[in-house]
Amino acid sequence: MSEQHEPPSTPTVATTAPARRALVAGCMVVALLVAGGALLWRQRTPPPAPAPVAVKLETVAVGRADLEQVVNATGNVVVQTYVDVGSKVAGQIADVDVAIGETVKAGKALVTVSPAVQNGRIESNRAQLARLKAELAGQNAQLDFAQLQFQRQTQLKAENATREESYESSRMNMYAAAAKVDATNAQIQQTEAGIREDEAIQKQTRIDAPMGGTVVTLNARAGQMVGGNQEVLMRIADLSRMTVQVPVAEEDVTRLQKGMTAYFTTPGFPGKRWSGKLRQIMLLPTDDSGRQGKKAFYTVLFDVANPSRELMSGMSADVYFVLARVEQALTIPQSLVTKPGMDGTQPIKVVLANGKLETRRIKIGIRDGEHAQVLSGLKEGEQVLLPANAGASTAAGAPSTASR
Repeated sequence: MSEQHEPPSTPTVATTAPARRALVAGCMVVALLVAGGALLWRQRTPPPAPAPVAVKLETVAVGRADLEQVVNATGNVVVQTYVDVGSKVAGQIADVDVAIGETVKAGKALVTVSPAVQNGRIESNRAQLARLKAELAGQNAQLDFAQLQFQRQTQLKAENATREESYESSRMNMYAAAAKVDATNAQIQQTEAGIREDEAIQKQTRIDAPMGGTVVTLNARAGQMVGGNQEVLMRIADLSRMTVQVPVAEEDVTRLQKGMTAYFTTPGFPGKRWSGKLRQIMLLPTDDSGRQGKKAFYTVLFDVANPSRELMSGMSADVYFVLARVEQALTIPQSLVTKPGMDGTQPIKVVLANGKLETRRIKIGIRDGEHAQVLSGLKEGEQVLLPANAGASTAAGAPSTASR
């Protein structure tokens, strides 16, 4: 019978409390060493730089536009050519043949007047004329006698047969008789002229149009009494041409000159423009300006055609006097214009194709309310920096906005 042997058992190692504490302390030392190494590595390696932020610049493209430099003022439309029609005849209006707004031709009958001249006055003047002619006949006879007396005294004086006093007396009598004849002749001419005028007045029963045009005012009515003092019965005006009266301030009127172009608009026809040439600048200020320190205004006149009779007297006009005009000028916004230097140029920043900025010197020409002409320093299509980005100095790689 065989013997059975059991396999040898593994020896068991007993773990004591001091051994466990030593193991934990070792792990802590290792952890501290690892943390210290990581901190040392972080201090030796700088953090990565942040990604660059692109700066967006606002720009505007250099373009082209038609520019006008103007002086702006407000005025009124008035009639250029007109005539006031009156009556030379004292009497009563029998008939009025026209109305306000009617167009008349020269020579057309306007008003018929029954004259108040009395036939008795004409007859009285004729009687006076006959009396004067009779007096003239007697005075001519006296003049003939005085001339004979003077001739006789002249002969006697040559023979020393008369006194000096008699000679002088005859001479004075002859001159006095001649003066009476001249005075009577003058009275006769005056009386005859009065008779002719009265007779003409009696025939002037119709007042005709002195010129062609439109009746714009009418103060005559049937049955109205009129005097012979040229009181105005109506006004006839040529409305085919009008005049614009514009008060211009003293600081602007010196920039205007005769013959320059002017145009205006009126609220009655929005969007429509009338133009003409400056005709006259009044040399004296308007009545209510230029006194006691007030600004002076001077009236400026220019004429415009009005073939369709759209313009009416008294309409307000927003007027522009053209100082200069350039077609398709190279332009930048007015907001980019600054005070020029001694050489007449100003700086401006240009954004190049690579996004960098370049400062240039440019020269400005005429301006309107929105744009300014560039005479030198820029080309069409170049991008210039707007005033909001005036502090920018560099923008490598920065995109630019679309031009306005």
